[in-house]
Amino acid sequence: MSEEKFYFQSEAAELLKMMISSVYSNKDIFLRELISNASDALDKRRIECLKDTELAENTDPKIIITADTDKKTLSVSDNGIGMNKDELVKYLGTIAKSGTKEFLKAAKNDSTHNELIGQFGVGFYSVFMVADKVEVLSRRLGTAETYRFTSDGEGSYTIADAEQRDECGTTVTLYLRQNDDSDAKNYSDEWTIRGIIEKYSDFISWPIVFKDKTINTQKAIWQRPDSEITEDEYKEFYKHLTHDWKEPLMHIKINAEGSTNFKGLLFIPSEAPFDLFMNPESGGISLYINRVFIMNDCKDLIAQYMRFVRGVVDSEDLPLNISREILQDEPIIRVIRRSTQRKIFAELKKLLADDREKYIRFWTAFGRVFKEGIIQDREHAKNILELALFRTTANDEWTTLAEYESRMKPGQEGIYCLAGRDNLSALKASPKLEPFMSKGYEVLLMTDPVDEVILAQASFILPAEAKKFLNVASDDVTPYTDDEKKENDEKAKALEADFEPLKKIALEVFPEKLETVRPSFTLGNSPACLRDTLGGVSLQIENMMRAAGQFVPEQKRILELNAEHPVIQKLITMAKDNDGKVKDMVKVLYDQSLILEGASPENPAEFVKLIDDLMTLALVD
Repeated sequence: MSEEKFYFQSEAAELLKMMISSVYSNKDIFLRELISNASDALDKRRIECLKDTELAENTDPKIIITADTDKKTLSVSDNGIGMNKDELVKYLGTIAKSGTKEFLKAAKNDSTHNELIGQFGVGFYSVFMVADKVEVLSRRLGTAETYRFTSDGEGSYTIADAEQRDECGTTVTLYLRQNDDSDAKNYSDEWTIRGIIEKYSDFISWPIVFKDKTINTQKAIWQRPDSEITEDEYKEFYKHLTHDWKEPLMHIKINAEGSTNFKGLLFIPSEAPFDLFMNPESGGISLYINRVFIMNDCKDLIAQYMRFVRGVVDSEDLPLNISREILQDEPIIRVIRRSTQRKIFAELKKLLADDREKYIRFWTAFGRVFKEGIIQDREHAKNILELALFRTTANDEWTTLAEYESRMKPGQEGIYCLAGRDNLSALKASPKLEPFMSKGYEVLLMTDPVDEVILAQASFILPAEAKKFLNVASDDVTPYTDDEKKENDEKAKALEADFEPLKKIALEVFPEKLETVRPSFTLGNSPACLRDTLGGVSLQIENMMRAAGQFVPEQKRILELNAEHPVIQKLITMAKDNDGKVKDMVKVLYDQSLILEGASPENPAEFVKLIDDLMTLALVD
């Protein structure tokens, strides 16, 4: 056959021009595409030979990479199924079936052109990002003829008879473009080639041979039976994957078969990375498709509150040309995400039951992030609550909600909680705990920022069958019986006339801060505390909203003064006598209450001066 010339359709010609002048950020993927094509060809040859034993030949299946730095050429060769003339025209000469028009439309509308090559399945033509000319030599399994496909990407290609290949297969040779940019990659350089293969094609199941040595791992650890893998191998793979020099806390193997097939190997690190709490968008799982690397940090594969999980997922069903832009709309991705979540929940429940010490290490490192899921993922809020650990007023041990509920007093309506500053010792010193401690009730101490939001939205996010979370900071949550509340109300009424002057002074000092001031007969050792009004926002949530740049309306609070404390009794007398020092004393009590809430006095200098004045009165004759 003499050489025949063919022309690409107009859209394909435009596409080729775009490739030649490409501004795509990741040109390395051209080699991934060529190796993946070679791997597919080897797979197809193996299947064909199983169907027809007469086609079987004594062969050593492999992919061979050859580079010539002087000639600036790079070749990818396989001894797979190969192509005849018609198949060369069909698979290489016809781009329209790969979505050329849609590709061009998207490229024009996307100034970054981010990963559009993969999205529209025009991977072979990515070679024109780095090459002036491409030559494909191919012989089809079961035939004797060899053909050469040649194109310079200028809108046409030729197909001609070629010298006989010793066996079937395909060789793609790139004549690399000369680049004046000194920082541009040299794709005939040994270490550039090795680096790309290590990143994208390390787990291709066929040997990739370069300079007479197999340079890919081939056997993906997640594809091997668990019984064949040692703990040391798991640890080494984790370090290779994450570059974390510390050993992982645990690994989770996934093998899903059914309507959607995928395998995975996930790890939970032993410690939180430094940016875990600063960057909610960090993390993610590496996505592979049939052992071919697609992307790191694939956030669509894992819930945001599980972003501490590291590992890989390898799908058999996703198209190799999938991209970030279409991942979130891909039904298979949603199936993988749900399956992965279920597996993580199951393994964590098992760890909690079997190894409490190890689970506490997990919770200490990642519980703060994991609890975000109670708000973000109401479908799984119950699962997360079952796995949550809390400190309590009972002892210094961690407890689950189930364990707390088993210790609840008869008739207790719900789970008593107090959220606040992240200092556990300071939270234990809160005056709001005193009434509950005096009555022998155990209170959960919640020190993570997300706890405030959980308590504020508990009625909306918790399952209907769950025990209520009762925030002891709320004005309507009390440990007292109706008779005890009635008795306290009668005491307050009896004190009303004597208390009124002190109340009036306090409201004059803080007209914008306080809704009311009232006597308390439930506080123990503390002279005062601040309470949120019914439906009001706590100081901690106020601070979180401000930190997020949100507008926070001024919140008025209730100043509760312990009527049985000697300091308050003295102030009641001083207020009745119109003593001018009462205002300063009220300011000190208010600022002390703020500090116990985890906030700071609005005027620290004034607060320090008032304390100095009190010390002077007490110590200087």
